[in-house]
Amino acid sequence: MHPARRPELLIVGCGDVGLRVLRLLAGRWRVAALTSQPTRCAELRAAGAVPVVGNLDDAASLRRIAALAPRVLHLAPPANEGETDRRTAHLLAALARGGATRRLVYMSTSGVYGDAGGARFDETRLPQPATARGRRRVDAERQVRVFGRATGATVCVLRVPGIYALDRPGGDPRERVRRGTPVLAQADDVYTNHIQADDLARACVAALLRGAPQRVYHASDDTELKMGDYFDRVAELHGLPRPPRLTREQAAQALSPMQMSFLSESRRLDNRRLKTELRLRLHHPTVEHGLMPTA
Repeated sequence: MHPARRPELLIVGCGDVGLRVLRLLAGRWRVAALTSQPTRCAELRAAGAVPVVGNLDDAASLRRIAALAPRVLHLAPPANEGETDRRTAHLLAALARGGATRRLVYMSTSGVYGDAGGARFDETRLPQPATARGRRRVDAERQVRVFGRATGATVCVLRVPGIYALDRPGGDPRERVRRGTPVLAQADDVYTNHIQADDLARACVAALLRGAPQRVYHASDDTELKMGDYFDRVAELHGLPRPPRLTREQAAQALSPMQMSFLSESRRLDNRRLKTELRLRLHHPTVEHGLMPTA
């Protein structure tokens, strides 16, 4: 493909998932990547992106991205405090000034739903976040949707559960098992949802190509496991001791409030939209595939 005809994309928040997206698009798309760390510029160039230094916490630093690309992949999380997402507000204000954005994909979290008591549901369920972390994500989703309606850009949202990969920094589930971090006893356990990091990157690309306006998609695999069973399977596949099991009361004494917040929400995500509308065929449809040791 002639370089002048390559699709153009801006990735905002180019961490592990963004780098996986870059690998998928290498040589076929022209990609810019926003980073707040000048020391990452060499890494981003090596991955095939044009680095752009700017900080989502500093609106004035975002002038260069205003009209950089017609497609935007927004992977950056909110700040760690507050009820709203100021970073997304700063980003959208810059993009609105440029007037060039025609498609925006926002990576949100399934945490917007709060606890569903283990129910299985699709994207029509209303968010009921139980934490400030979830409320910030709901605010970000609202902002990007308003942006889409105001500008005519096609905006869609990926609601993402736990991201894992054996080569993912901070997302290799074997590390938790090796630390011996406890899980809940079977009677108290909660359903969790998963997506392998490379499949998530492919979901991002599918949404950039085929996402419908104002549409939400569950970027989740087909697995239906409770958290303790998931980490038991990690241990079995890699020859590690199973994590200890604690009652909910015991866990409250042993784990941090943040860790306990993840043990207080149980849900199962229906991913049919991902497979039918975005036409994504998961390479790792269950954690059994994604966790299998490599030869």
